[in-house]
This record gives sequence, C-alpha cells and structure tokens, in this order.
Amino acid sequence: MLTLPEGTKVPDHVVYIPDGNRRWARARGLPPIEGHRAGFENTLRLMRATRSWGIHTVTGWGLSTENWLERPKNEVEFLMRGMVRYLDKYLDEAQKEGIRVVHLGRKDRLPRVLLDKLAEVEEKTRGNAKHIYNLALDYNGPDEIMRAVKRIIADGIRPEQVDRKLMDSYMDTAGQPYPYPDLIIRTSGEQRTSGILQWQSDYAEMYWEPDHFPDFSPAKLREAILDYSRRRRRFGGNDAMEHMAFKPQVMAKLELDFRRALGESDNKKLSDLVIKYVREQYGLSKGLAKTAGLGMARALRSGQQKDWESAKKALKGLYEVIKHNVGLAFEPELVANIEVNLWRGKQTEEETRQLVAEKYRLSNFQANKSAHLAYLASMETQKGNWERAKWYMEKYYEALKERVA
Repeated sequence: MLTLPEGTKVPDHVVYIPDGNRRWARARGLPPIEGHRAGFENTLRLMRATRSWGIHTVTGWGLSTENWLERPKNEVEFLMRGMVRYLDKYLDEAQKEGIRVVHLGRKDRLPRVLLDKLAEVEEKTRGNAKHIYNLALDYNGPDEIMRAVKRIIADGIRPEQVDRKLMDSYMDTAGQPYPYPDLIIRTSGEQRTSGILQWQSDYAEMYWEPDHFPDFSPAKLREAILDYSRRRRRFGGNDAMEHMAFKPQVMAKLELDFRRALGESDNKKLSDLVIKYVREQYGLSKGLAKTAGLGMARALRSGQQKDWESAKKALKGLYEVIKHNVGLAFEPELVANIEVNLWRGKQTEEETRQLVAEKYRLSNFQANKSAHLAYLASMETQKGNWERAKWYMEKYYEALKERVA
C-alpha cells in the first residue's frame, strides 16, 4: 500500500465524482457496461487507500437525479444490479473495518431491490464509527436542499429558528462528524461540481483529474492528497505570511551573485551571499540566517562536486531551520530530496514545479506560473545569459511573492 510523506495534511472528508467510465470503455472498443464494471472495482481500491491514510469520510457519486433515467435500459439495469452486487461485496469489508455506509439522495425512484439493499447495509453498519462511506445515488445538490426545506416546513419550524446548524440537521449528511467536504475530486477532465453536496461544500478544495475514473489509481489519488496538503485554506480569514516580505529585485540579484560565486569557487563570497539570500527571503535573524545559509552553501558545494548525500544532508538542515522558525509546513527531507534530484539530472519544468509547490506549500495549479519563470531563469543561467536570467528571476520572485504573501 502506498504511504504518504510524514507531515502530510490529510483531509477528513474526500468526495470523488467518478466521471469517464463510458469514455474509458469506448476508447478501448468495449461496451459502456465494461467501463462501469472497471469503475466499481476501482472504487474498492480507492476506498482501501483512503482508509490506510486515515481519511475518515469518503463520498462517492454513483448516479445523479438528472441523467440515470435517460440512459439506455440495459445500461441502467446493469448499474442497478452492479450496485446491489457491490454493496453485497462491500458489506463484510465495511463491518470488519468499522465503516458506516450512508445513502445520499432520493429514496422514491430507485428500483425496490436496490433500495432494500441500501436500507439493509445502512442498518447493519449504523453502529460503525471508524469511517463513513456516503454513496450518492439518485442524488442532486439542489434536490437535497429542497427536500430539507420541505421537511423543515412540514415540521413547523419558525423562520427565526432556521440557521446553519438547523439546516445541517436536515441534510442527508446529518449527524456525521465531517459533513463538509475538504477535497472534491472530479476525473475525466471535467471541471465542474454538478452540485455535489452543494450545501456542504462552500469551502471545499477542488482537484481536476484528466484521466478517466477507471485509470484514477491509488497512486494518482495520493498525488491529489499531496496537492491538497500543500494548499493554504483561509476559510475567508487573513493568513498573511509576514516572513515573505522580500524584495524580488534583491532576491534575484543575490541568487545570481551566489551562483556566479559558486562557479568561481569563491567559498567565502558564496557563504556571505547565501546567508544574505536566506535572511532576505525568510526574514530570519542574523544568527539563524547564518546557520541556514552555511548549510545551503555546503549543499551547493557538495552538489557541484556531485556528493549528493552530503548535499541532501546539508539541505535538510537548512529546511529544518526554516520549518521550525518560519512555519512553512513542508517536510525537510522531502524538499531536500526533490531539490537534489533536480540538481542531479537534466532539469525539467515539471520537476521545477514540484519543488516550488512542495517548498512553498502551493497546489500544482498555484505553482505553475512561478515554476515556469524559475525554469526559464535556470535555463538562461546555464547558458550564461545573466541579464536575461536576471529578468526571468525577478519575475519569478514577483510571482512567488504574489502567491504566498
């Protein structure tokens, strides 16, 4: 089973919209039902992965209220039978792993055999509390809200009594410890929520996956979790990072100067410049900047000599100082490994983006602009085009400061 790096911030509630089963099948010359079959099996794999990472609640959207009645009859029949078989297969596992299964959605239109199976599984797992799996069938966000409002009216609730807490108690997720999704994942390249948990998802983070759902493996889910872990969730508040008060022009000049000094093998000059660079970027005290800067200088010299283990060790020390004194929530060893691996091989833009995202705790999407500029600056530096490199580097630090400040 895949593991997550130490320090990963794991969401409490993940929602996945499993789009692309039919497209996956058609692309392989298979009938649509084979795509759904692959989707069922993949759901079980993903559920096991999320449990191993400590994710408490998972919501999977099986059928929306809008489209299942319009699909071909044989496909709908396969889906209904498949759901019943899937629930039968999953029940023993749910009981063993302490998973409570909850049906989200309408309970008046699905076939009786499926409704009976859903009721059976819900009842048998009602006492389980270790995990929750919400299965959204014949579900639609506005429909859930309307059903809740109708019940509130029927119960004679006065308008002045209605608040968020009361509304929560009438939603399909009522009573759950984590009714609000932290992360919503949609596969197949589609970029819309289609109303999944519309009431509950006002502060949910979004992740768009280009591959179809049967190909959305636990390894790809892991990437989505890591991407989520790097995001700064504000919830409407102010999370200004005061240490990111550097001047982009100063940062660009210091970086180019210490890279020149590294090429000239001027160790004293290199150390002095790197100490200034670290202090300017992270706002460290003189003493901490010296400790961190000397570690970075050692790493740069080790990298130049291709002593990769020494470079990793020195970089890890640098990032430990930064983590403990600045508050960036990265894992020092992970960042050091990414950076040294980037030094070892031919640098790519993707590797640069990975480093920027991990070091500054940004999502892949948020890191794209800064990483692109950093990559271009690096390419110009390697060519010795110092003036052009300086221009790209200033733009890189400007984009970075705009993103993290």
